[in-house]
Amino acid sequence: MVVDTIGARGDGIATRSDTGERLYIPGVLPGEHVTVRPGEPRGDGRSARLEAVDAAAPERVEPPCPHFGRCGGCALQHMAPEALALWKRDLVVQALGRRGFDAEQTSGVAATLSLPAGTRRRATFAIKGQGGGAVLGFNARASHAVVPIETCLLPSDALRALVAPLRDLIRTVPLPRKGGDCAVTLTDTGADVVLDLGAEPDLETRERLAAFAAAHDLARLSLRIDGGPPEPAAARRLPEVRLGGRLVALPAGGFLQPSREGEAALVDHVLRAVEAAPPGPVADLFGGIGTFALPLHGAGRVVHLAEGAAEAVGAVSALGLDGLTAEHRDLFERPLGAKGLKRFAAVVFDPPRAGAQAQAAELAAHGPGVVVAVSCNPATFARDARLLVDGGYTMESVVPVDQFPWAAHVEVVAVFRR
Repeated sequence: MVVDTIGARGDGIATRSDTGERLYIPGVLPGEHVTVRPGEPRGDGRSARLEAVDAAAPERVEPPCPHFGRCGGCALQHMAPEALALWKRDLVVQALGRRGFDAEQTSGVAATLSLPAGTRRRATFAIKGQGGGAVLGFNARASHAVVPIETCLLPSDALRALVAPLRDLIRTVPLPRKGGDCAVTLTDTGADVVLDLGAEPDLETRERLAAFAAAHDLARLSLRIDGGPPEPAAARRLPEVRLGGRLVALPAGGFLQPSREGEAALVDHVLRAVEAAPPGPVADLFGGIGTFALPLHGAGRVVHLAEGAAEAVGAVSALGLDGLTAEHRDLFERPLGAKGLKRFAAVVFDPPRAGAQAQAAELAAHGPGVVVAVSCNPATFARDARLLVDGGYTMESVVPVDQFPWAAHVEVVAVFRR
């Protein structure tokens, strides 16, 4: 059969000529002639296993990672970089099209800004007891099984250097019965590690964890015991990141852009958009620890940050900066409305994957002349963009930013004006 297209999750999509059934096939490219074995039902079709590529597409390349095909982290290493950038742009265009944006409106979607592999400063590894030992890696495709990782091309050298020591460490601690995570973030003051455990560690284990943190010069090692909140096991230094020229504390498990390079690209677009706004305060909604608020403040703006995570708000407030305020606010339940929005010359919002439907509706009705949307989900971005445009905004620019090489993910930064 012939592969028609690539779906939003990175699988090829083909249609059986005999039954009309849709098949989802990993590891293929549009236009390829393939032999497959149909498998389990999936959504409106059926999963299929690739048996052979009978006629390859010109965009096919040799996957650079030895774990490709087993590890579920990267779905598209077999696609040439230029084709991958075009496909990710098309994800954004198609998402907008499904919300009624026509070809003229989406023609201005910029080329994908692709960040290189080897720059990731954070990673969440899957950990699991297995065969009398323990494994650290990533989940296998569509499975809870963990693929042990000997090497990974995505993390920076400093992050990659921690993989083998962490793999040795987890063999000596009580892991969750069903497995868990080991999250590593490189900050400007050292690595911050959050490790899931299945039980309270004894004194000997705690001493071993403290020794590990010292041996590898971690800033902090925290434990999440049986699904509870992170608790520090070794706090050697405060993990801090530099944003807008200021060091701000990163809460354990707190959000940070995947790479410094990606963060810089997003910040640059936000600053340039807000620079063209009239003088006046700026709101940074879903603002985290100030990824955009602190650079905007450094550029001379008065900034108000609103964020649902109390620890992040505390970290920003602790800076004590004149002209920068931080509010603990659930913007899903209590979006900023007419009264709250009226004093701002511009608004930046960067919600999680669920998007900002309630807040976008308030912005459509009461927002300022400039709104900058940052999103990690083209589908919810398009939904929120529809609300803004229906409220009188013009979608001035849309830039896809790829911080996830070879994965079926893309971020977006867009500017709306009225």
